[in-house]
Amino acid sequence: MKFYRIGDKVVSRDKLVDAIDAILSAREGGATQEDVARTHLVQRSFVSFLETLGEVRRGARVAVVGFPVSNAVEVKAVAEKHAVDFVLVLSQEEREQVESSGEATKVFNALLETIALLRDYDVVVLMASDWRINTMERILGGEVIGIPLGPSPLRSAVTVDLGELETVLANVMSARRTRRPKTRIGMAAQQVADLTGRWKPSKR
Repeated sequence: MKFYRIGDKVVSRDKLVDAIDAILSAREGGATQEDVARTHLVQRSFVSFLETLGEVRRGARVAVVGFPVSNAVEVKAVAEKHAVDFVLVLSQEEREQVESSGEATKVFNALLETIALLRDYDVVVLMASDWRINTMERILGGEVIGIPLGPSPLRSAVTVDLGELETVLANVMSARRTRRPKTRIGMAAQQVADLTGRWKPSKR
């Protein structure tokens, strides 16, 4: 735990971080600045200041999904650079481990939850086989930008062209779009992380 001595006061860094997390999580969940300020006993202008201080971009809610990807680490780094809201990228090994886990119900439930979540994003950048891209375009109904990795079924991981992905994300982030009404998009970051974690192979 980190403390700062400021004059006659001792300030806890952890207490500050916890308070900021709580404020931003409440705002992400749909609470107004006024509501958050009242709940956390701060001024509304302070909540606004925090959002301005930490802002990295504005615009469309974007998801990046891809499998099987051989350069998954690099793809995730590009998505992080563009502050993508939701990222789920699996290598062939990770996909096979999930599929062979013997927990068919768990995988199916995670798939349904992921599709339901993706329907609330403005843009989904999908890196997959041609058949999966076409299928997801019909299911999601929103804007799906497909980066085909090859004909279905894909039996081995494919290297994603990072330059192409950079161009796609740069164009998506710079385009002005009319936001769709909020539904489940107010999920807290921890909930999104939990859902992403369900695609990790179970440790034996």
